[in-house]
Amino acid sequence: MPNREFYEVDVPIHDTANPALRGLHVFTGEADSPTTALRRAHEVYDAALAAHTAGLEVPGKQPDSWGARGLRPGWDMEWTAAKASPWKNPYSWTTRSDFAL
Repeated sequence: MPNREFYEVDVPIHDTANPALRGLHVFTGEADSPTTALRRAHEVYDAALAAHTAGLEVPGKQPDSWGARGLRPGWDMEWTAAKASPWKNPYSWTTRSDFAL
């Protein structure tokens, strides 16, 4: 059985009406590699876009934790610039903090 861990896929986006408006769409879920994470993020986005275009409800989170929420019609995903890496919990005790509690 492959080693599965949580990955984050960051996909740059831009507004089709005003390409100067840019952002980042973030996907998270379980995968066994960055390649699998990129593939799953693209798959759930494509399924969400197809459902939205057909007037259907956007599918929820899949059993492997991948899902697409916050779909932005009119914004293009720049999949060729997408990056996948192991997800780092910003609230983990192992995450460095520059402030004292």
